[in-house]
Amino acid sequence: MLTPPVPKKRPTEREHHGDVVVDDYEWLRDKDDPEVLAHLHEENAFTKARTEHLAILQEQIFEEIKHRTKETDLSVPAREGDWWYYSRTVEGQQYGIHCRVPAAGPDDWEPPVTAESGAPLPGEQILLDDNVEAEGHEFYALGSFDLTADGSTLLYATDVEGDERYTIRLRAVDDSGREYSDVIEGTAAGAVFDPSGRYLYYATVDEAWRPDTIWRHEVGTEASADVEIFSEPDERFWLGVGLTRSRKYLVIEAGSNITSETWLLDASDPTGSFAVVWPRKDGVEYDVEHVVAGGRDRLLITHNDGAVNFELVSVSADDPQGPRRMLLPHNPEVRIEGVDGFRDFVALEYRRDGLPRVAVAKVPANGLPAGATVDDTLHELAFDEELFSVGLAGNPDWAQPTLRLGYTSFVTPSTVLDLVVATGERKLRKRQAVLGDYDATRYAQRREWATADDGTRIPISLVYRHDLVDLGVPAPTLLYGYGAYEHSIDPGFGIPRLSLLDRGMVFAVAHVRGGGEMGRLWYEHGKKLEKRNTFTDFAAAARHLIDEDITAPDRLVAQGGSAGGLLIGAVANLAPKYFSGFLAEVPFVDPLTSILDPSLPLTVIEWDEWGNPLDDEEVYAYMKSYSPLENVHDGAHGGRHYPPILAVTSLNDTRVLYVEPAKWVARLREVGADALLKIEMAAGHGGVSGRYAAWRERAFAYAWLIDAAKAHPSGE
Repeated sequence: MLTPPVPKKRPTEREHHGDVVVDDYEWLRDKDDPEVLAHLHEENAFTKARTEHLAILQEQIFEEIKHRTKETDLSVPAREGDWWYYSRTVEGQQYGIHCRVPAAGPDDWEPPVTAESGAPLPGEQILLDDNVEAEGHEFYALGSFDLTADGSTLLYATDVEGDERYTIRLRAVDDSGREYSDVIEGTAAGAVFDPSGRYLYYATVDEAWRPDTIWRHEVGTEASADVEIFSEPDERFWLGVGLTRSRKYLVIEAGSNITSETWLLDASDPTGSFAVVWPRKDGVEYDVEHVVAGGRDRLLITHNDGAVNFELVSVSADDPQGPRRMLLPHNPEVRIEGVDGFRDFVALEYRRDGLPRVAVAKVPANGLPAGATVDDTLHELAFDEELFSVGLAGNPDWAQPTLRLGYTSFVTPSTVLDLVVATGERKLRKRQAVLGDYDATRYAQRREWATADDGTRIPISLVYRHDLVDLGVPAPTLLYGYGAYEHSIDPGFGIPRLSLLDRGMVFAVAHVRGGGEMGRLWYEHGKKLEKRNTFTDFAAAARHLIDEDITAPDRLVAQGGSAGGLLIGAVANLAPKYFSGFLAEVPFVDPLTSILDPSLPLTVIEWDEWGNPLDDEEVYAYMKSYSPLENVHDGAHGGRHYPPILAVTSLNDTRVLYVEPAKWVARLREVGADALLKIEMAAGHGGVSGRYAAWRERAFAYAWLIDAAKAHPSGE
């Protein structure tokens, strides 16, 4: 018999609002403690031993993913300025290679034809080879990538720890490949050049890992001489810096989970002062986009000030707080998500009926006629699948006559389209290759609706092999959920998922409240003091799938990550009887401890999402009522005990600290649960880096899920 690691109990007390909580495992938080590291290594060894019987299945799934994937491949080139930019991958290499080729002339808007072999394009210039940069590092991530307007200098920033702190470097884009002396450490992702290329702008983070300060760096000078441009004292807000597509304005954006503020600076004066667009107003979010209408600079602003699902207005760039012109009024059935401005047209992204949509409107030379709205010229792009996702994808050039779109569904591989705006013609540029015998007609996708405890209808998306699954006969099923931050889990294709579907499994997504699938109120009713709706919605989705004989409790497994890991942990306490296994990835399972400590990374920012239990006793009691760690139970009084649980985490994760699942697993074992913990020792919140390493981790997770769902291990 294998014996799981048992960490020592070293009780610490936490007291708030007169409530005393004894935590036996808080000492595991110190990852510099050799005893803590020893325990984590023991956990990995135990998990490896307990899952040894899945090694062959894991390897088989890894090979399936590998053999279905075109390993040497190119992205569709996107034009910016005088160049076509793209990335490519090479068989056997973990990371991508970033490249460009020159455009033939100002009217060249047809992307270079990519070879089926994935070979380099003629005239290729390699800008950055991530494989070279990653040499000697267990982890590698690229956080910033930008070029000067003349294309002569590259800015790139890398993280080799997984802690999301990046080092900026500059490189000459010529035969010399000369590295500049400029090196800036400890930055956030997303640094950019100004249009002149003389300056670059970047953000740094505070002790809580919050991007809180924007800096200007003059190329060729020491980082110590950098000028602080803006600092955000409110700990709820993140900062970011960028450039409008038109390159007319430099932009600083501040945002909490519910409030935003934007400052602009005419890019022709890069050392000037930024001016606020709209002063922040608690609970009001807005985004700013630059267009030119009638020869005048205008700002398109999507906002929710008195418009819960957002509306679109236009203001003068010279007087943004002046008169607003309504372009697209609020619609309770449509959630406006953003607008992108180009020289000759605008593109609108929004949600309706639980799916993302895109519409395009041409910009008349003299602006819209009096009394007209964008509605009068807006053209929605239609697609013929019941479930799909569409969105803008790689549109960097202000003057481009085409709109690059990404399209996919659960059965349609990722597809790149170019819309010729003037004519409406759609040009298929690429569809993700799926090697082997993939036939989309063997798979089906559909929408189901569960009924929540309060009568709300909860959408569930399904995909399955219709020749292997009869929806009236219970089948092994994976139910996935997230439900936080208004993040939507939209239909999308995944090569790894085929290894589940081809074993007769159903893949289902429960679009629970807390996400954004059904509009802004869908999010509002799944956060703070309504957060339990997220968990009961997921349980209702599971109950529906069982009641409809799509699956059964002995073959239904659940998966979620990060805030979705909180969902998994809460449902494991709330409704374990519906499931045969839970997979929680980088799970937020000790939310109360984390949200109570403002010194921990990102805690204060999270108060807008979860509430502030530090100052509000009602929020404290509510969070304690659903916290997975604090509600672990022994299954007494007729309740079903936990099915097998697997928690996966990363040692260097700065968003959800590894200590949360480590404590949770220890507590679960106290009540006899079969719980495993797997810790990536050189990774961050997104897991391991490198595509082959990521495929192996996905294969491990899927092998465990297949086993827990009692699916056929060998596939077809």
